[in-house]
Amino acid sequence: MTPSFPQVPTPQPFRFPVAARYAGMESSPLKDIFALAARKEIVSFAGGIPDPALFALEDVTACYDWVLSHQGHRALQYGVSEGEVELREQAARRLSRDLPTDASQIRVTSGSQEGLFVVAQALIEPGDVVLVESPTYLAAVQAFAVHGARMIGVATDEDGVIPEALEEAIRTHHPRMVYLIPSFQNPTGRTMPVARRQAVADVLRATDVPLIEDDPYGALSFTGSAWAPIASLPGMSERTILLNSMSKLMSPGVRIGWMRAEGPVLDTLAVAKAAISMQSSVVDQLMVARYLETADLDAHVAAVSKVYRERRDAMTAAITPVLPGGAHLTRPEGGMFLWAALGEGYDAQLMLADAVAAGVAYLPGWSFFADNADRSTMRLSFVTHSPAVIEEAIGRLGEVIAKHPRG
Repeated sequence: MTPSFPQVPTPQPFRFPVAARYAGMESSPLKDIFALAARKEIVSFAGGIPDPALFALEDVTACYDWVLSHQGHRALQYGVSEGEVELREQAARRLSRDLPTDASQIRVTSGSQEGLFVVAQALIEPGDVVLVESPTYLAAVQAFAVHGARMIGVATDEDGVIPEALEEAIRTHHPRMVYLIPSFQNPTGRTMPVARRQAVADVLRATDVPLIEDDPYGALSFTGSAWAPIASLPGMSERTILLNSMSKLMSPGVRIGWMRAEGPVLDTLAVAKAAISMQSSVVDQLMVARYLETADLDAHVAAVSKVYRERRDAMTAAITPVLPGGAHLTRPEGGMFLWAALGEGYDAQLMLADAVAAGVAYLPGWSFFADNADRSTMRLSFVTHSPAVIEEAIGRLGEVIAKHPRG
């Protein structure tokens, strides 16, 4: 006789409890960018992904070889949270072109993205208000939000954040800090002219509000002009944390950036960095330091910027005639991105599935807004593909736009 056993209910799949700040975030725009870029059948304009053909591979290889040959045991060992002194000295040297800086004022991060998390960890309490441009960098919104901040978008125009709107927002919301990307802003590509930077600095000094200034794109100028950071204006260096990165200038895969600050907050930033990742890769720090010491980064950036300018022109020429009447398109003088606002009645998120089916991708603009999102907007990066590929893919995107009349 076969023994019988009681029926056991089929158990539900186990699920780890997830912190409320990550609830519903099984995906993210950043994660989706790289997923789209990896699909060979898609021409992706979604991410600011440099063309690997433009990497200074020989110079980088030589620097890694030198570091491993001359400093191998140190390069493979633990380092310090503040960052390796050679890299901090090189970072200080570059920043001193506009803003006197020494190595003690530099804290190394694993790209400026980690820098945003370090700043949030060090400065933000749950419930704090952070004022940001409308729109702003989507990963900054995520970094501040997961630390409990409430983002408030401040109105912008073609010259960036509007000083009067910033002053009113500070008076109304009493923010913990202000976060800005003054040069070739992500996502719009806009740049604050000198007069606007001075006006913004006047507001911040008068209201005594700290500034987080993000500058990963400032060197990628198509005109040869460069803009000194807001941190370099009188009275601003002590109240600004300035973020820089080598990702867009040399290699995003190396994941090396830095922050410049003054005073006691430097110690707090180092403690926060240690809590997040202990230190950035020592071998990568030493390689970047060697690269900055021996290679001509400025010449490399100038060559890359020339290519990017040609690709901006190709995308601008291709997309302008396929946009609907009344649409607005930025024409940046540097950086990586075009920003298109199709106008009332269009929804770039709803349009994306048809675009991907047509073999082309962009990033819907709603994710770049802290509040009051304009769903007709899209961000397109022109840096990854050749002019011929851009022209053909934008043609397909134009067909998709034409099939989505105003709602």
